[in-house]
Amino acid sequence: MSKPDKLLIDIAARVESAQSSRMSLTVVTHGAVITGRLAPESVWRKRVSEVLTDSAELSAFSAAFDPPAEKEEAPTHLHFHVARILQGTMGIPETGGMYRVAIEDVSAWTVGDFSYSDH
Repeated sequence: MSKPDKLLIDIAARVESAQSSRMSLTVVTHGAVITGRLAPESVWRKRVSEVLTDSAELSAFSAAFDPPAEKEEAPTHLHFHVARILQGTMGIPETGGMYRVAIEDVSAWTVGDFSYSDH
């Protein structure tokens, strides 16, 4: 999106202000479909940092995810957790992952996430 969707920015701001991770969203960005729940940036950064800290090979990168100083500006990114990239009839990874998506790169979106079924 050359001009970010103000409604999507408002949703991201509400997730940030309420510190809630219950909002489910599905977005299309550069042809990929990502579905999952939004998290406040600080919560998302903390979780990614924890995962990196627990890794023998990647622990040196955990500090890069330390939360920045508080900011009052509108959100520029969506922070997904328990999210999957949809590929055919499956989601990658099956257990869900952590994704950061620039709001300006979202070309379509809908509230809710997609589940999978073999039926």
